[in-house]
Amino acid sequence: MTTERNSHPATHTSLRAQKGLTLVELMVSLVIGLVVVLAASTALVISRNGFNSVDAAAQLRDSARFAEDVLQRLGVQAGFEDLANSASPPPPNIAALQGASTNVPNVFVYGLNNSLRKAGDAWVDASGGSGVNGSDVLVLRFQPNVSSVNTASSDSAMIDCSGMAPQGVPTDPYDRVTNVLYVSISPSDNEPTLMCAVWPLGGGSASTPQPLVKGVEDFQVLYGVDGIPAGNKTMPAASSADNVTERYLRADQLTVAGNNAVTAANWQRVRSIRIGMVLRASANSAVDRSTQQTFYPLGIAASSGGAAGSLFSDTNNDAGSNFTPAPDGRLRQVVTFTVHLRNPQGTS
Repeated sequence: MTTERNSHPATHTSLRAQKGLTLVELMVSLVIGLVVVLAASTALVISRNGFNSVDAAAQLRDSARFAEDVLQRLGVQAGFEDLANSASPPPPNIAALQGASTNVPNVFVYGLNNSLRKAGDAWVDASGGSGVNGSDVLVLRFQPNVSSVNTASSDSAMIDCSGMAPQGVPTDPYDRVTNVLYVSISPSDNEPTLMCAVWPLGGGSASTPQPLVKGVEDFQVLYGVDGIPAGNKTMPAASSADNVTERYLRADQLTVAGNNAVTAANWQRVRSIRIGMVLRASANSAVDRSTQQTFYPLGIAASSGGAAGSLFSDTNNDAGSNFTPAPDGRLRQVVTFTVHLRNPQGTS
């Protein structure tokens, strides 16, 4: 009797312990679980977006560093002449050598403001209309170095914008490798791209343009000049040159229509090149995807832009000196640098 009385309460306790959750308890558990899953998913999405943004920023920095390195090297090479041509005076009659067919003198540095090249254009031309987002065209020319006087090939120490070393040797003072850099929309992926076209020694046709840096939306160039004002239309006096950059001008402020001699003299007064670019990353790379921003590839002195001839943007006269893209979820970076030219830009 005693044993039965002692075991009966234990049986009731075991039954109570085996009862399931109530509906209220189940609903509360489900809500808590959903909150945890939602928080974890949100953290994962934020973390992934942050990773994508950091990765895109790193890629933009790499692209900017590569573009700057290439343009710095091409700028340093601009104006170089091999020993035979630099030590000898040019022939007295240079009219035929100065590009009568192109109507532009054979200068080492040249450019076109707010212009777009088309297939078949000469290195001095850009017949495609306005540049992508007001982008400019930059032309840098040089002669490859030769290791000895009678050699038939260069020493391969200099490269063109495609990264190739010219193999031939110049045959006269006006025989030069020509690099043309400009922005074009890639037909394969609709991305704005800094392109490179090369004219080899001896003239002839340009190489097939090659993409140099993808994602360049805006490419702006100013030219630091010595001893000439903007829009100079007279032959500058030799005494006005002191090899010090005095002001920065657009390409259209150096070229004089119908006057090759003054145009050449103006471009030969270029001592440095100021380059500004806006690069963009892939879609959905920015954390903030709704705020509209304005970028100044050449810098800005005030809200209305800098004065013409300064290092800063001239928003009233130079398209592309300020760039306001629509909010599209892309991370962007401004790159601005100055190339100081090492070689004289005049002919021997």
